[in-house]
Amino acid sequence: MMGLMPSEETRTKTPPTVRSSAAHDSGKAGGASTRAWTLRLLVLGIVLSALNLRPAITSLGALLEEVRDGLGMSGSVAGLLTSVPPLCFAVFGVTAPQLARRFGAGAVVCAGMVAIATGLLIRPYAGGTAGFLAGSALALMGIAVSNVLMPVIVKHWFPDRVGSMTGLYSMALALGTALAAAVTVPLTDTLGGSWQTGLALWAGLAVAAVLPWLPFVRGRVTPPGAEKAAHDGHPVQDREETTSAQASAPAQHARVEAPRLRMARSRTAWALAVFFGLQATAAYITMGWMAQIFRDAGVPAGTAGLLLAVTMVMGVPLAFVIPRLATRLPHQGPIVLALGVCGLVGYAGLYLAPAAGAWAWAVLLGIANCAFPLALTMVGMRARTGPGVAQLSAFAQSTGYLISIPGPLLVGVLYQHSGGWGLPIALMSALMIPQMVVGFLAGRDRTVEDEAAR
Repeated sequence: MMGLMPSEETRTKTPPTVRSSAAHDSGKAGGASTRAWTLRLLVLGIVLSALNLRPAITSLGALLEEVRDGLGMSGSVAGLLTSVPPLCFAVFGVTAPQLARRFGAGAVVCAGMVAIATGLLIRPYAGGTAGFLAGSALALMGIAVSNVLMPVIVKHWFPDRVGSMTGLYSMALALGTALAAAVTVPLTDTLGGSWQTGLALWAGLAVAAVLPWLPFVRGRVTPPGAEKAAHDGHPVQDREETTSAQASAPAQHARVEAPRLRMARSRTAWALAVFFGLQATAAYITMGWMAQIFRDAGVPAGTAGLLLAVTMVMGVPLAFVIPRLATRLPHQGPIVLALGVCGLVGYAGLYLAPAAGAWAWAVLLGIANCAFPLALTMVGMRARTGPGVAQLSAFAQSTGYLISIPGPLLVGVLYQHSGGWGLPIALMSALMIPQMVVGFLAGRDRTVEDEAAR
């Protein structure tokens, strides 16, 4: 009997051990499946959201002349209209980190997509310039908070793939920008020629972008790896899984818990903010006025819209390549300089032969506009932590968009009072020089935590 006891104990204890191991393996499999599903849904949400971050602006640029005639706008008021996007981005973007801490980043982005859809639907039918501006502001408010939180979500969920995910997000953003510029005029003509219908139809794309974010509202997606706490007997593995789960918690848990950084003390943060502001100035002048420049040079309206689309679509391949290249370089300054040179050549051609070399200038200015995905990538690289990225993103984007407000408005004033595009194009060229300088400084291998800690 005594000789049999060890064997009996072994047989007695084996089944629970096997069951515990099977349950643990099953839990791990279930957690992996949940995580894979969550990541796929999150990628879809990021892509659809990015597609919606510029059609509100470029669809208006394509129909600006019709909107001006329909609402009785002067050139100066139209310039004010093209300055509304950076104003809204500056005012509302700064609130994004606070909103994300309270409600979760996923919930805030979902609300942002709802605001975009609502604003785009009501602005053409609000009646008068004031109503049009109010509807635009609502849509742009949704764009503003999403602008700030996208780099945060990418850094939080994909810390080892910041370059590729930023590239994917930037490609989708560029595609949405180009799509709205290219097809708004043809679709408007197909639907009866009403500019109201041509602008309102983009609300449908924003409605589609709401859907992937719904599971991230009110914590309906559980953190991957959370269930592993029920399993015992693997202390080292549990600690590793806990760290992994914290690093890959869902978007609604991407909250800023670290001490706030004093960004105003960081030279890198200021350089990045000014770089962001100057590239945004160039981008919004391009989106708001470039089609009109070509139309005034004798290019048909449909072709002018296509040229604007070419400028925007250049960001689709380059927005994927540039962030990946940037993350492999210790200093992103050379990329900044190369993009700036393309912009200067494009502006020179736009002044000397706007119609004859239109396609070449559209391509060059499209390359120059890829300073935007580069700026987003540098936001993720100039901070070490997710909370640092959130604070740097809010500071750089809000300050940058505030800097960019006067540019489109000033272009409208110069265009109206000079009667041509010589002075506005000279202004665009002049602004490219400081953009190259501060971008070079922002590209240095430094982090804001080292400069802005209390």
